Amino acid sequence: MEFINDITALEALYGAPGAASIRKVARRLTPLYRKWIMASRLCILSTVGPEGVDGSPRGDDGPVVLELDPGTLALPDWRGNNRLDSLRNIVRDPRVSLMFMVPGSNNVVRVNGAARLTDDEDLRTRFEKQGKCPATVIVIEISEIYTQCARALMRAATWSGRNETDGLPSVGEILSEMTSGEEGGAQYDQEWGARAAKTMW
Repeated sequence: MEFINDITALEALYGAPGAASIRKVARRLTPLYRKWIMASRLCILSTVGPEGVDGSPRGDDGPVVLELDPGTLALPDWRGNNRLDSLRNIVRDPRVSLMFMVPGSNNVVRVNGAARLTDDEDLRTRFEKQGKCPATVIVIEISEIYTQCARALMRAATWSGRNETDGLPSVGEILSEMTSGEEGGAQYDQEWGARAAKTMW
């Protein structure tokens, strides 16, 4: 197997990008990009750091980000597993990418930019839910916004409504496998729903 190590050779395999894929790029929120992003309750946050890369889903019960100004977005860091992979990366390397999705739409809006982390109380309070605030907020300076080709979600029939979870291992089963049975998978699965409900925000 031979690998491609030359950009010229790579580009020769694909040809020039379509004109629309270049012309649709914005450097800050436009009215229509704003409308799309504010309809999104789910995004994937990608970061890079000394230990490698990280991709993390971020979701909310309303817009997943807040617009601070047309060139700046704020993403709350709600409760999770406290691994802090994305946050550690941001502290050491500001480069981030966001992929915003809306259920039912095969389009994805992407934002690339530079992020900083803050525990500013006034900003954290703007995200208050059920009397709780995120521990930190990721502030993203936008460098570019553009739509992603819809073909990937179309091929996967992502929003078809099909339930394909039969036979999938549970998180408890995976935990049990990874600990050679030391962690009780069945107990983890049984307790997860109640624990998540108590620590959603």
